[in-house]
Amino acid sequence: MGLDWIGFGYAALVASGGIAGYAKAGSVPSLAAGLVFGGLAGLGAYRLSENPKDIWLSLIASGTLAGIMGMRFYNSGKIMPAGLIAAASLLMVGRLGLKMYEKPHEG
Repeated sequence: MGLDWIGFGYAALVASGGIAGYAKAGSVPSLAAGLVFGGLAGLGAYRLSENPKDIWLSLIASGTLAGIMGMRFYNSGKIMPAGLIAAASLLMVGRLGLKMYEKPHEG
């Protein structure tokens, strides 16, 4: 079993978005949300690396972010950061949904 590089990259994107929001606008809620959701996504990627069927934490984190940031993008129309995180989160939800249907590898 290999590492879930896509999941870890997504976690880094979310965490760095929170840090960037704090650095640019001084937004403590952005920092907190970015670090919490980035940490949850990172833990989910680690768990997925250990067990390919353990998708639930990653799915909850990315699904929640897809909904929240999707609404922010819908209301603001701004690509950065809401549109980017919403799109990345939707891609993660789709990827994890496909993982649910993968057959376990024998051997």
